[in-house]
Amino acid sequence: MKPRHQRMIAIGAGVALVAVAAALVLNAFQGNVVFFFSPSQVVAREAPVEKTFRVGGMVEKGSLKRRADGLTVEFVVTDTAQSIPVVYTGILPDLFKEGKGVVAQGRLGPDGAFHASEVLAKHDENYMPPDAAHALSKAQAEKAARSLVNPGASR
Repeated sequence: MKPRHQRMIAIGAGVALVAVAAALVLNAFQGNVVFFFSPSQVVAREAPVEKTFRVGGMVEKGSLKRRADGLTVEFVVTDTAQSIPVVYTGILPDLFKEGKGVVAQGRLGPDGAFHASEVLAKHDENYMPPDAAHALSKAQAEKAARSLVNPGASR
């Protein structure tokens, strides 16, 4: 075999190796991607049904209920336009409170509730995750626009 053919085979093998490595890395990233959705997007069925995702907004005042087992809690997350019930079993963060920002990661259950595997509370008075802040402001703007169009509507 000529040296030129050997070089071409070596270059082809190198390119194939790089392509396989890139495919493996991209596949690993894709498996770990978790998307964020607002309660309005979840109600509009924009969220995936059988995949893990995050939902964020404010914990609705008066919605926190603890079950008898002491670890399971139910609460409602709202973006002021729509609300979604959340069920979580575990220890809540110290900063978790009604009326404060929260991001929950989990899946949507067949009962329509969001079953969280992780709950994150905002860490101070001024911070809110950028996605949650954007979703909250967008929902408030849509709600304001609806009230201008139909002033007698209550939601």
